[in-house]
Amino acid sequence: MTRLATRRMIKIDALPAFTDNYIWLLQDPERRRCAVVDPGDAAPVLAWLAAHPGWQLSDILVTHHHHDHVGGVERLKAASGARVLGPAQEKIPARDLALAEGDQIEVLGHGFRILEVPGHTLGHIAYYQAEQHWLFCGDTLFAGGCGRLFEGSPEQMHESLSRLAALPGQTLVYCTHEYTLSNLRFALAVEPDNRQIARRLEQVSAWRAAGRISLPSNLDLERATNPFLRSGEAAVKERIEQRDGRRERSPSEVFAGLRAWKDTF
Repeated sequence: MTRLATRRMIKIDALPAFTDNYIWLLQDPERRRCAVVDPGDAAPVLAWLAAHPGWQLSDILVTHHHHDHVGGVERLKAASGARVLGPAQEKIPARDLALAEGDQIEVLGHGFRILEVPGHTLGHIAYYQAEQHWLFCGDTLFAGGCGRLFEGSPEQMHESLSRLAALPGQTLVYCTHEYTLSNLRFALAVEPDNRQIARRLEQVSAWRAAGRISLPSNLDLERATNPFLRSGEAAVKERIEQRDGRRERSPSEVFAGLRAWKDTF
């Protein structure tokens, strides 16, 4: 990646899709090129392109195979000729480049490193841009929460979240669902004395009432308020013991208790 490419300014917006999905739109105004992340529906992207004549969709980044993340891929590729990138271990429609742990790619002049983060699905990946501190993490890490375990084990998801939590604190978390309010309500049930969670819940409630989205988050905030990144904290362990009985638990077992509780919260 060249020094000039590193300085290229990229604007990132969220295109709403379905009831609570976001398709992340990365824009290079200088070259009038753009990329999208997890387009479950082609219509919002095509509408944006129609409203911005002269722009070219160059890349489609996919984190995992669920339909609400890949449903628009083939239509967008047919309309634009965009390159489709996605996880090597999953069936991704129209994929041109299969990606695995440690791969390096360039999108809109910026380099991204691929992180394998199984749990929600077995082949789930995230796209990490170290210089700009961008993390496109699909349904692995949410603002205030994490994805359900549809394919992977609690141990796998705990390890994946621990890897993401170890990234720099200023890393911006671009997940793909507006679940923050419900996640923070659960977080406060886990840690009722955590004032940072209470303040964040109040803030996000105001944002959503005003029609503002709650994303992106950042890892400093997640480490302080997201129970799924806090399974090593004494207060979180104590809460799981109150619910599930007292015994010695590893952090991944505490995480498993949290995830099972959230599934029925």
